[in-house]
Amino acid sequence: MDHVYEVSSVQSGGPTGVQHTVVNVPIEPTRDYLVWSLCSFVYGNIFCLGLAALIYSVKARDQKMFGDQDGARRHASTARTLNIVATVLASLVIVLSIVVPIIVIAISLKNHR
Repeated sequence: MDHVYEVSSVQSGGPTGVQHTVVNVPIEPTRDYLVWSLCSFVYGNIFCLGLAALIYSVKARDQKMFGDQDGARRHASTARTLNIVATVLASLVIVLSIVVPIIVIAISLKNHR
């Protein structure tokens, strides 16, 4: 349960008033996923998703430098999504390129016996 306490300072004989203090909490800087995008571009550029992720990462970094946090978040979110898809597809290709030949070899050895 949250409790809210309000404190007011009242001086006798003078005007009454409440003093407020505003605390600005800095927002966590937007991530641009540039390193992940570079890795996706170099190692997993399936359907040019790595290139698209790299472009959006650079756009996110530019927007962050200009102070447009909303634009930076939008571009970073797109870059993150493209990186996830590129990483999943690249992982599937790697796994399938290992598993399928093993299955084909096992079936061919079984048929030759």
